[in-house]
Amino acid sequence: MSKAIPVLFIVLLVSVLALQCPSAPVPTPVPTAVPEPTAAPAPATIAFKVTGQVDQEMAWSEDEVRAMKTAEAQYTNKQGEMSTYTGVPINDLLALAGVKSGATTLVFVADDGYTAEVALADVQKCDKCIVSFRSQGGFSTVLPDFPGNAQVKGVVEIQVK
Repeated sequence: MSKAIPVLFIVLLVSVLALQCPSAPVPTPVPTAVPEPTAAPAPATIAFKVTGQVDQEMAWSEDEVRAMKTAEAQYTNKQGEMSTYTGVPINDLLALAGVKSGATTLVFVADDGYTAEVALADVQKCDKCIVSFRSQGGFSTVLPDFPGNAQVKGVVEIQVK
């Protein structure tokens, strides 16, 4: 039994040393280059939309509206001055959204909260009714032969009701 204790002691000592000093070197992690995160392109700001009783509500940036097919319209203001405006035909915008049957009214909504209502059927008969481009940015409605209150400066939305 006296020989067994030193042998046991040596086996334990070798085991402890083996655990503390591994025979193969442990690989050190190599730092890898982490790619810089790329910023996603900023979403375009919605400048104009068509909502309400439509097949698909539509929204566009100012650049997208300005890139559409344009038409010209003339309008005489309350001072009797006639001006020519360029913009997108309202009927083209309504066609893109798809007006649902049963809709009867359009509400033009301005950026300051002003609203004007017109009969949908009257606008559908008007090939010169446009959402015009303003020189300072944004849009206005130009509806020849409609009352002055239908000419909405800063229009941002057409609601179909």
